[in-house]
This record gives sequence, structure tokens and C-alpha cells, in this order.
Amino acid sequence: MSGRVDLHVHSDKSCDGDFSPAELVGFAKKFNMRAISIADHDTVGAYPEAVELGCNAGVEVIPGIEVTTLFGGREFHVLLPFIDWTSPVLATIIEGQTRCRMDEAAERVERIRGFGFPLTMEEVWEKTNGAPPLGVKIAQVLLEKPENEKNPALEFFFRKENRPYAPYLFYKEYFADGKPAYVPKKFVGLLDVLAAAPETGSVPVLAHPGAYFQRTTEEDAQVLKDHGLAGMEVYTFYHTAEQVALYRAMAAELDLVATAGSDFHGRIKPHVAFGALQEGDYGMVERLKARRGGAT
Repeated sequence: MSGRVDLHVHSDKSCDGDFSPAELVGFAKKFNMRAISIADHDTVGAYPEAVELGCNAGVEVIPGIEVTTLFGGREFHVLLPFIDWTSPVLATIIEGQTRCRMDEAAERVERIRGFGFPLTMEEVWEKTNGAPPLGVKIAQVLLEKPENEKNPALEFFFRKENRPYAPYLFYKEYFADGKPAYVPKKFVGLLDVLAAAPETGSVPVLAHPGAYFQRTTEEDAQVLKDHGLAGMEVYTFYHTAEQVALYRAMAAELDLVATAGSDFHGRIKPHVAFGALQEGDYGMVERLKARRGGAT
């Protein structure tokens, strides 16, 4: 059966999402979408509310989460659609991720304070909806402080052409690997998440494999497939047309389900509009369902 889908959107349960689960369901209904998956960063706070809202609106909401992991010395994000949000195994993973996020955030704030940028952890925490703050969110809070607009050291980020993407530009200049405020990652291993996925009822899908911090190779994908990866997010605003072609071919070669996810957040990603990704089709959902429990 057909119908448009988006298998990677964020709600305000993520520290960097702007819209509530109810608003996302409303958007999906407005755009006549058959299904969405709210996959917030290291939290399932949108559930069970989001599923119930979807049922009432006639939109299938596929429970999900986006887990930040480490693999091959790099940060990889993995989506877990069809997740059992009550799973004790998942709860353990989230608890560990939360500790890592909070420690990482506190150290990031201290490091940028060392450069003379006025910011406190309390100011960041007030803007994160109770979710552990990501680096991009810390950058957004810093750059939204009016006094920082006059800071010569931040002039680059306030240029007209850079303002829409300023938090991401700041992240790359300060928080990325090798940059002055970089904090070593301590997240859960990707292979550990893949091993645990069957116990949570989920079907692991590699998010935005072409993202600059992942740079997924065919060798990477083969190892991950051997450890239980079932899908690959081929259609995403992270990817150029060339990357779409590359990862579409890679997914086909490795028998991974090619999926579509916009990674919609709201104003922190102004170039990603809800409903703008056209490639998502319900056939992707059906193919993922066929892989539940590790079946191939």
C-alpha cells in the first residue's frame, strides 16, 4: 500500500526540537502523510502520547528513537523504529546516554566560557525542555544572547548569510573533533546498540550515513549489516544527489532497506521544512516490518 512517510522527525522532547508531538501529528495530517516516526535524540519522551494522538488523527506514528553512538572512532546515529518504549534494555541505554550528555554539555560550556563567551549551564538548561543539551543547542543558546551579537569573536556567525545556520557553523568551529572546545565522546557503542535492538522490538536503521561526522563507507556498512543493521536512511536533507545515489546503491548491494527521513527539527534547521521530503513511501515501512526480530 502506498502513502507518504517521514521516518525521522523530532519533537520538543528533543532539546533542539520546536514542536510538540501533537503539532507534528497535525502537520502530518495536513500534508496527508500516512506515517511518521518521531525519533528524538536519546529519549522516548514522546511516547505513548504520540501514538495515541496519531490514532485519533488517522496518522500512523511509528515509535522511534535516535541513539547517538560510537563506531570506528566516529559518532554515528542510529534510528530504532518500532521501539518498545517500555523496554528495560532501552531504559538502561537512555540512562547511560543521559549521563554522558550532561557531562559532555557541562564540559562544553566550561570550555567556551574559557574563550570569554558568557554562558552558564543554567541558561542552557532553561532552553532544553528538560532534555540533555546537544552541542548545536548550546551554540544556539549562546548566539541568541543579545550581548554576543556585538562580540567581535562571534562576528562571523552573525553575518546575514550565516545566521540561518549559525549554530551548526559554531559547532563545526568549536565543538567538532580537533576544534578548541572539543570534548571526547563517551557514548554507547553502535555494535552494542545493534546487539540490543532485537530485545527492544526495533529495526535498526543507520541515520544520514553521509553526514560529515559519519562518512559511512561500504566497509563500515558491511560490518554493521553483519551485526544486525537492517536499514539505511538514503533520502535525507543531509545528502547531496551524489550521496543519495551512492547510498541507494550501497543499500541495494547489502540488502538494507532504503528509508527516507527529513530530520525535521524546526528553526534550528530552517532549510528542513516539514513535508518537504518527497521520497518517503509506505513500502519502506512494510519492508522494515518484515525485518523485525532480525529476519532478513
